[in-house]
Amino acid sequence: MRIGLISDTHIPEACEHLPEKVFEVFAGIDLVMHAGDVYVNRVLDELSAIAPVIAALGNGDEGLDGHRYRLEADDRVREAHLVEISGVRIGLVHAIPTPDETSDEVFARAMDTQFGGPVDVVVQGHSHVEGVTRFGATLVVNPGSATLPHNLVGVPGTVAILEIGNGGEVSAEIISLG
Repeated sequence: MRIGLISDTHIPEACEHLPEKVFEVFAGIDLVMHAGDVYVNRVLDELSAIAPVIAALGNGDEGLDGHRYRLEADDRVREAHLVEISGVRIGLVHAIPTPDETSDEVFARAMDTQFGGPVDVVVQGHSHVEGVTRFGATLVVNPGSATLPHNLVGVPGTVAILEIGNGGEVSAEIISLG
């Protein structure tokens, strides 16, 4: 199974529409996971033309803290999602404290709170910085931002592809939209 990972699109603040390259990169995927800061529901609608979409609620999606946009109620959007594919538990959330910022114990408690226990893969956004890192048994994938990478304007963004093999093998790749 191939899963398209995207985050921090900030539309229409960053730009009016998703970069066309997102649709090229995500062609043929089975599921889209948006790690939050969507801002407007039509982004999820546009992505759903590719594959089913689930999204995490980002800190900018609630219309608080000076954010001008607010996601309308949508069954695809939750604080966190837990999906199991070929025995691989994947947690989707906007932000989670990882051991490079805090302790292993805080990371474990955060996974308990968000997903009911440890997961094999965490997909998160928030930082606008792409990366694939392993912390113990958990692979953490941040696709970065498709529209504001590293909070820069006019620079090609990033997305990621997460692949789950039939035997539960997991791989993730960051892809530049440039």
